[in-house]
Amino acid sequence: MAVQRPRPKQGDSKGSRIIRRKIAGTRNINNNPTFNRLTVVWVQRNGVPFDTTGFFARLSRGNTLVSTASFDRFGVVVFNNIRTLTNVSYTLRVFSNNGVLFRTRTIPAGVETFAIIG
Repeated sequence: MAVQRPRPKQGDSKGSRIIRRKIAGTRNINNNPTFNRLTVVWVQRNGVPFDTTGFFARLSRGNTLVSTASFDRFGVVVFNNIRTLTNVSYTLRVFSNNGVLFRTRTIPAGVETFAIIG
């Protein structure tokens, strides 16, 4: 059963006044990506980034290695040769500094940032 909410009163309470009328106009909407290079963030389930000092990531398409980049200590890796918005999907593999594979994710086409959660 839906909760019945009271309707607002029809009369003006005279408790407010118009200071200045604003003419409705068009807003500038930016359709460009915020990040111009593919950025990956590795975060915990609560949103806090991992300390990823020494970790690196490899981006591949099929069996072809496209790019390799190192994480900073704040859980962020930027692939400088991958422009955004991406137009193809990629396979992301995250390794520790001694080469142990930690995560494998698929990054879909049409993104500028990607988050690895957990």
